[in-house]
Amino acid sequence: MVREYRSETLERTLRTLHTAVPGIIASVIVNIDGLLVSSYPPGNDENPHENPTSTPQVAAMAATLIGLAERTLGRLAQGDLERLLMEGEEGVMLVYPAGRAALAILVRKDAKLGMVLYAASRARNDVVKVLGG
Repeated sequence: MVREYRSETLERTLRTLHTAVPGIIASVIVNIDGLLVSSYPPGNDENPHENPTSTPQVAAMAATLIGLAERTLGRLAQGDLERLLMEGEEGVMLVYPAGRAALAILVRKDAKLGMVLYAASRARNDVVKVLGG
């Protein structure tokens, strides 16, 4: 039996997410310290627009957003964070807590959001299984 490295499993999870739902532009997994764990499509230092979410700055921002949202919900006694959804003129950014990590997904504006939310939730569960809760 061939064992897959965690990094390969995480990249496969992101690749599956992209193939399952049209309209996903890019996705990343970041740890709670804001460091990039995995991205799809993989980052390209020569062309950062290929996957705009795979930059260290976006990883740090996603971790910061999760922290702020969790503190806000806690302060307002609204329970645990399920997801962040930020909608802009050109698209949507979803950020899901995934144990000691976060899954951030950039989605085109015309994507079927219900399908994206379902697939992203499943991907988040896979990330938790790989990285632990």
